[in-house]
Amino acid sequence: MTVDIRVIRAGQMYRYYLRETVVGDGRRPARAPLRAAQEQAGVPAGRWMGRGLAVLGLVPGEEVTEAQLRNLFGERGRHPYADRIEADRLAAGDSAKKAFKAGALGRQVTVTGVDFVFRPQPTIYVLWALEDEETRRVIEAAHERAIERVLEWIEDEVAVIRYGKDGIYRVRPPGGLVAARFRHYEARSGRPLLHDHLLLSVKGQRLDGKWGSIHTTALHENTVAASALYNEVVAAEVCEALGLATEPRTVTPGRRPVMEIAGVPHELIRWTARRSDQIAACLTDLEHEYVTAVDDDGEPRFLPVVSDRARAKLNQIAARKTRPPKQKTLPLAQLRAWWKTSAVLTSGVAAGVITSLLEHARAAAAAIRARVASVVDVALAAVDVTATVFVMNEGGRFHRRHLLAEARRHLALVLRGRRRDPGLDDRIVAAAISTHCLDISEPKTVRGLEAGYRLYTARWDLADLPARPRPPTRVPDPDRRPPADPGEPAALRPPGQDTGEWEIPRISLQYDRAVLAGAVVREKLRTTTTAVRGRAYDVVAHQQAAMPEELLAPEPADPEHDDQDPEAGRPEAIDMTALRALRRSRTDVEALDLTADRLRRLQQAATKMANDSLARADRHTAQADADAVRPVRPDDQQAHRPQQPGPHRGPAAGH
Repeated sequence: MTVDIRVIRAGQMYRYYLRETVVGDGRRPARAPLRAAQEQAGVPAGRWMGRGLAVLGLVPGEEVTEAQLRNLFGERGRHPYADRIEADRLAAGDSAKKAFKAGALGRQVTVTGVDFVFRPQPTIYVLWALEDEETRRVIEAAHERAIERVLEWIEDEVAVIRYGKDGIYRVRPPGGLVAARFRHYEARSGRPLLHDHLLLSVKGQRLDGKWGSIHTTALHENTVAASALYNEVVAAEVCEALGLATEPRTVTPGRRPVMEIAGVPHELIRWTARRSDQIAACLTDLEHEYVTAVDDDGEPRFLPVVSDRARAKLNQIAARKTRPPKQKTLPLAQLRAWWKTSAVLTSGVAAGVITSLLEHARAAAAAIRARVASVVDVALAAVDVTATVFVMNEGGRFHRRHLLAEARRHLALVLRGRRRDPGLDDRIVAAAISTHCLDISEPKTVRGLEAGYRLYTARWDLADLPARPRPPTRVPDPDRRPPADPGEPAALRPPGQDTGEWEIPRISLQYDRAVLAGAVVREKLRTTTTAVRGRAYDVVAHQQAAMPEELLAPEPADPEHDDQDPEAGRPEAIDMTALRALRRSRTDVEALDLTADRLRRLQQAATKMANDSLARADRHTAQADADAVRPVRPDDQQAHRPQQPGPHRGPAAGH
């Protein structure tokens, strides 16, 4: 994700933000005024954002002062001008208690806000760091507009104020929210990393004028959807303003591809990812300790393979262990000059490419726009979104926010940096819920009746998909290589290799199965001539929009076999041309991450479903001929009546 969230509490955590975060992650000198410390660090002053500023007497874009921060985030949720309000009340003759209460925004709270960290995709901030001043200003403006769009979405659809006994009543803050934004330019490693901290206050005003607190759990639950929206908007704004396009790149095999600016070499991303290399090296050691750990009785403490969830936990530990101390910040002009010199000397990319990086990206964008059409098929997108969310969530149960996040990722993949119509993501979610989802909610509380907390599962049966391999229960011998297949015995350690030098086995990632599920369901719906809104699924147009341009090039003719006719027989369900093009591709842009084994399994599953469909059609035709020569009995009518979808029966029923 490119949006992180962290809770802000009054006290020590707030002092940390005031001491370091608001001055560009540098170390603020003792007793130094806030604005002077920001100028010394070379970072801009914080700015107020949100529709709730007018109620507090603030203006969007106004500079954030230290006193305002202290009152709103450090004094347990007071008015930004609480000092002035309290002084006026005391001058008017009110008691100290009444004057203090006049400057409070409702009840005092311990959690005073949340910190959203927004950072664009690596190729975007590489362009921001290495290109000219005009490009830098365009990217920063797009970055700000994307943050504003996410904040508006949070105000309109996410943020709720709870009140009443046990928070039984929930209401949107009609006046909006209040947030302070602070910009940073670099990572802890000193490499470029454009990112903003959005300190969002939990205080919001209800319709009756009273102040309440925003439910922070709802903010945490929708962080993935917020990240998907930010990625989509910032990429579209940058691409439209600079004439660029995006392409999918697979960073980790088996994981979801990320959308990056086409034409920016991957080596420049590696140049900025010094921390990633350190984390990866530490993660390897932690994984080996994980699979070989035993308790006092010699029994394995964990599974001998690393699951997706365990690897995420180990990755967090590795990030904390390799976290370097913060460095002294420098002005942006000095940083940009140093970054460009460092990229030329150490990135491995030719100096001519770095100096004309924007031109290379525009040339790649022109090729993509000429060869890849942006086709948004709402009906087909609903299939992809539902299949992916169904497989990615344990037990196949999910909420609307999961579908919304996946719909935004789907749009980013298909549109390639183009702007979309407002509300298109909501239309895809509505189509997915109405067509492919089954409501299995059993609400026991008022919260369970809300649309955002309804529980869904998929309607179709995915029994044709390959099952996830079950991990073994025994720990491997340290002197034996962990098996690649959980069902195979551990092999002897190769000579010359120490323990831990081989690859640690991992459970198959869920995104692999999600991609396969979407393709199988699409093929199943197409071969059974299932139509949506009176027409069949346009699989070819959708695949053209989703695949990178390397997969769309026609297969060159073989001079030795050019005159031969294609072999007769059943056509293949999957065109192997895409696989051959993928193997020849030198860039890391696998849109669907299809390997030969997955293509073969997908082809077999699709062919099996097509054969089953033809067999069922033959049986129904034979039955119709038999019915024409014999009288029809009521029992036969009952037997051949189309079966209606029944209630959810759990994973065994295939829903």
